[in-house]
Amino acid sequence: MNTSTCTPLNKKLFEHTILPALYILVFVVGLVLNVWGMKSLLHNWKKLRSINILVLNLGLADMLYLLNLPFLVMYYLQGNKWIFGDEFCKVTRFCYNLNLYGSIGFLTCISVYRYLAVVHPMRVMGKLTTTHSVVISVIIWILVSVQSLPDMFFPKTYPNGSKCFDTTSYEHIESYLDYTIAWTFVGFCIPFVTIVGCYGHVTVVICRSNMMKKDQKRQILKLMALVILLFSLCYAPYHIFKNLSLYSRVLISQTTCPEWDSAVFIAHQVTRGLVSLHNALNPLVYLCLYEEMVSQFRQLLRGGHQIFSRCFKSKSSSVPVSQTAQEAGSDL
Repeated sequence: MNTSTCTPLNKKLFEHTILPALYILVFVVGLVLNVWGMKSLLHNWKKLRSINILVLNLGLADMLYLLNLPFLVMYYLQGNKWIFGDEFCKVTRFCYNLNLYGSIGFLTCISVYRYLAVVHPMRVMGKLTTTHSVVISVIIWILVSVQSLPDMFFPKTYPNGSKCFDTTSYEHIESYLDYTIAWTFVGFCIPFVTIVGCYGHVTVVICRSNMMKKDQKRQILKLMALVILLFSLCYAPYHIFKNLSLYSRVLISQTTCPEWDSAVFIAHQVTRGLVSLHNALNPLVYLCLYEEMVSQFRQLLRGGHQIFSRCFKSKSSSVPVSQTAQEAGSDL
């Protein structure tokens, strides 16, 4: 393969510095918020509705990904040297796909639930039970697993196991692009169109309704804004530039170097970081659905602020002692 016409790209800044730093941030924030959210959800289980089954599964999907982040951080900090073997590389990437498309699936179902509750409240009253939510959750996990399973049959490492590709090697890039396009349509485009249609109708109903309280309207609008933000900021750019990056690699494998290759590479690296943020933003769904958790979240923030303040005061109080002693000694 002749790629001499292509300008070599500097990947170290993104993959060895920015990406692991962002992954560390997402791991810490996402782990704290998801553990808190799931704990609060289980604590208030009897007070909540059947939709909490979907929210709980959304949290489980996030945890599935967060527990794999330390291995990816180590991988990128070591200069893209994978030391955990080919099989675990595939497991890590499989868990990533389960998280990403599982999150999209559960957010879509949560949005449909809200749509039915707002637009058709009398039709669904008493009909959406916990059993329905459990069955829907199982179906989502099965569909996402079937959708993600073919990815594991593509090579993810070099023969010496030194890499752990998030896509695959150049030798299989054309077939992988076909798979990813189909994957994008089923796993992202269909859910996105469904959510836009649901929330478009919900917006019309809310604007025309005189029976709904302002607090209810505000709660629904907050959830709508959060889901649209997740799709606009995290999911949509990632899928667009992932497919463009794969197409660029297909052209390079055919000895054609596109002029936009560098720009697409940079954009793809940025969107890889942005899509990981959904694990830290998803717990905000708890706050949009359950008002009683807002006060608990504020208590969590106050507790964290108090711990940080105590640590800061303890450090600042220990420093002036030595400084005072030095200043006193210099005055003698």
